[in-house]
Amino acid sequence: MAKKKIYVGMSADLVHPGHINLINRAAELGDVTVGLLTDRAIASYKRVPFMNWDQRAAVVGALKDVVAVVPQDTLDYVPNLRRYKPDVVVHGDDWRTGVQARVRQDVIDVLAEWGGELVEVPYTEGISSSKLNAAMKEIGTTPDIRRAALRRMLAAKPIVRFADLHTPLSGLVIEKIGVDTPNGRREFDGMWASSLTDSTSRGKPDIEAVDTTQRTTTLGEVMDVTTKPIIYDGDTGGKAEHFVFTVRTLERLGVSAIIIEDKTGLKKNSLFGTDVAQTQEDIATFSDKIRAGKAAQQTDDFMIIARIESLILNQGIDHAMERAEAFVEAGADGIMIHSRNKSPDEILAFCGRYNQLDNRKPLVVVPSSFNTITEDELAAHGVNIVIYANQLLRSAYPAMVHTAQSILTHGRSAEADANMMPIKDILELIPGTK
Repeated sequence: MAKKKIYVGMSADLVHPGHINLINRAAELGDVTVGLLTDRAIASYKRVPFMNWDQRAAVVGALKDVVAVVPQDTLDYVPNLRRYKPDVVVHGDDWRTGVQARVRQDVIDVLAEWGGELVEVPYTEGISSSKLNAAMKEIGTTPDIRRAALRRMLAAKPIVRFADLHTPLSGLVIEKIGVDTPNGRREFDGMWASSLTDSTSRGKPDIEAVDTTQRTTTLGEVMDVTTKPIIYDGDTGGKAEHFVFTVRTLERLGVSAIIIEDKTGLKKNSLFGTDVAQTQEDIATFSDKIRAGKAAQQTDDFMIIARIESLILNQGIDHAMERAEAFVEAGADGIMIHSRNKSPDEILAFCGRYNQLDNRKPLVVVPSSFNTITEDELAAHGVNIVIYANQLLRSAYPAMVHTAQSILTHGRSAEADANMMPIKDILELIPGTK
């Protein structure tokens, strides 16, 4: 008698006894095919896995009771179930609530089409993927893994979100804070090493007064306590001859990308727009800088992203598109388009034009001014990376001012307690405190 066809869907990022128990139980029922969720499928409801699909497939495929490993491209089992028509689907019983409850019901419904069966295995006590993930973060990461993370995220997610980094503590907030939604866990994907927030936190103007050595010192301190990818705000990138060394330094540290803006002369923050004198670099010179940076890098993981200031300086979309095409042709791995309009209309108009490029690269926006637009709306218009460039610093400063004023007003700190987080909660962010 032919054995029954058994289907087991799993992520298997960190294989543990719970996975082994599930596969052993499935093997008692017949020949086991594992539907291994792709990076994109996993990223639809939680973080991108530590290992890519090929690595996870090699591990799972080596287990003695697994007959075949096939990709499952969505959290939804239905496409694969209709394709392979298993007699039995085996799953842990921990998916009856939460984000996968709807997925479970769809499995039951589709199996009924050919008389298939769902077998649920009791959850393995003492094993927690979330605790294993936390332990992995405690161990840390390597420059190679961190550097490659951004490209992996861009391949797996419709849009990734980064927040402003200016101290190791702000890095820990970005690393650890998240919220649970009906569609799964939502958290920041990485950190934006902003020149504005770095210089402002040091009490210095945002005119490249904080040099690369000082800024990479901050990066090193952040990297000691975090694991998520970092995009570095490279301002203008400086002279091409100097830019190549910046690229090599950041790449060696494990930074995923640098964004450089197409301006020349003493840096002025883009939010000043035409209120101060700001000059764009000519296309040929800036393109040569991109080429020099790309020639200097040693890995395929590192990204150089060109930031276009045409809309900031009221030069229009045609002007911005001319630059986008030239910079992509020069080798830029992405384009950042910026605007200080309250309405997102001109950004969205640029997106429409940019999406038509044959050699289109990832698109980055920073919705500081046009902040009513949602990530879903931006993703629908082709935006790949959204950066919340200074919100964490801007929210920290008024809180400090309010507390300082309260202490001075009352001659004590009691009145400020309601507006402060318990020090215990802050210390719990810091590795090694407990």
